[in-house]
Amino acid sequence: MRSPRRPRDPVPPVTDTRPLDLAHPPPSGDGHQGDVPAPPVLADGDRQPGELSDGQVRVLLASVLVVAACGLLYELIVGTLSSYLLGNSTLHFSLTIAGFMSAMGLGSLLSRRIHGDPLAWFVGVELAVGAVGGGGAALLYAAYTYTPPVYHAAMAAVVLAIGILIGLEIPLVARILDRAGRHRRDTVANVLAVDYVGALVAGLAFPFLLLPTLGVLRTSFVTGAVNLAVVAACLWAFRREIRRRARRGLSATAAALAVVLVGGAGGAAWLASTFEAKLYRAPVVYAEQSPYQRLVVTRSGRGGDTDTRLFLNGALQFSTRDEHRYHEMLVHPAMALAPSRATVLVLGGGDGMAVREVLKWPGVRSVTLVDLDPAVTRLAQTHPALVQANRQSLADPRVTLRHEDAYRFIESGTDLFDVILVDLPDPNHESLSKLYSRPFYELLRARLAAGGTVAAQSTSPYFAREAFWSIVATAEAADLHPVPYHVWVPSFGDWGFFLGSTHAVRPERLAVPVETRFLTPDQFRTAQLFDADVSRVPAEVNTLDDPVLLRYYEHGWARWQ
Repeated sequence: MRSPRRPRDPVPPVTDTRPLDLAHPPPSGDGHQGDVPAPPVLADGDRQPGELSDGQVRVLLASVLVVAACGLLYELIVGTLSSYLLGNSTLHFSLTIAGFMSAMGLGSLLSRRIHGDPLAWFVGVELAVGAVGGGGAALLYAAYTYTPPVYHAAMAAVVLAIGILIGLEIPLVARILDRAGRHRRDTVANVLAVDYVGALVAGLAFPFLLLPTLGVLRTSFVTGAVNLAVVAACLWAFRREIRRRARRGLSATAAALAVVLVGGAGGAAWLASTFEAKLYRAPVVYAEQSPYQRLVVTRSGRGGDTDTRLFLNGALQFSTRDEHRYHEMLVHPAMALAPSRATVLVLGGGDGMAVREVLKWPGVRSVTLVDLDPAVTRLAQTHPALVQANRQSLADPRVTLRHEDAYRFIESGTDLFDVILVDLPDPNHESLSKLYSRPFYELLRARLAAGGTVAAQSTSPYFAREAFWSIVATAEAADLHPVPYHVWVPSFGDWGFFLGSTHAVRPERLAVPVETRFLTPDQFRTAQLFDADVSRVPAEVNTLDDPVLLRYYEHGWARWQ
């Protein structure tokens, strides 16, 4: 016969004010582990001790959004600065992203070893992120300026430190939110949702707002200060939950760090100029961060022996002492051998130096200059030293400026040109390598008028031998019948070009009836001779699918850095 069912014990009143431990529920009334009775529904003002108010939950979720935004900004800052200083953006962004992601995973694992008050830990970790991330760009810039061999080690240290700290934050926030039983079901969804929104905000803000207006260094300092704003908000929102001693220590540290970061943001321009003056070994007289690149102008010497130099993303574009050698060799062979010079296209060359040489020729009716960055052409029209050097060439009524991608311009247009001059930056990343590819050269050929000529800068046959001859091979594959030549430019070294056309050109017929400082017919004949150590070597054709030129270029220049 069954025993009669035992009457169920009444639910005792809540007297234990300790936070719920979800992993170890309290024993039931019969001494065994059992289900925890659901707490009564309470108004926000009547919450159980240890739980979080709705306002506190909103502060934490807002903190997660800001943390995610700052984390992605630090990734973009490190990748951008490394690409600016060392080139090869694909490599450095890949290393940065891979390092951050793996470090975040490690941080998540390490969070299991954290004991004690998760709120205090979260605020402390956020302080550390602000310190390392906010000063990270300055640290990397200093490492490259004063101790270049340790740059990659410093980069790895910054990436791993920030990644581990950010990896700690999300588990800590989830642990804190678990205290609020009402929110437990949605904790992970809410945390991940605001995390992704924060990443979206940062991904849009960096290229369109922060980098063009603040630059890399100031963006780093400002992002660190935003981390400190999260610290301040949390210290205020959880002033009763965080122990007084811990709160005072965190507040004092945050105040001291805020002074450093705000001072760094205010002095970012001076700091950047200091680093750049050391790098370029000359006083910096102008610096600007455009949406596409960093522009730096240096000036040294006195009186009539001044030397003005333009750098784009750290790469020298010209020196006023010897740029005439480069630009005369680029422009005049193509102009001299073209049957007509009425319409001229210049790709790149926003400094106006190549256009200056073009305008020396009679019969030029129109010059179209295509340069992606309006900051370069604006600088060439306003900076006194550049205006003097280019002889106000960009103000000539025959010159039309087009600020767009050179590949897109060539691909989408139909106008034909008598002469095309390609004065683009070196192929040090994929977006530039495509402008030295077989499809691009085939498009150039299609835009040449009958008998038209093309000349293109082709990097150095001495410093990047395989890259130079790969460019020549690529022009051959595009049926441009290239004639390679090179010239010694003291500020550059040995520099190469090719002259091409829709048919085989006759360089021996070169005559230059305009004023030049360097180029003569004899000089051009000599320029077509290559010494044994820069003579032709086997090299593959550069294509969009397989940008071998980038590998040749990086391998060649790596031997000299």
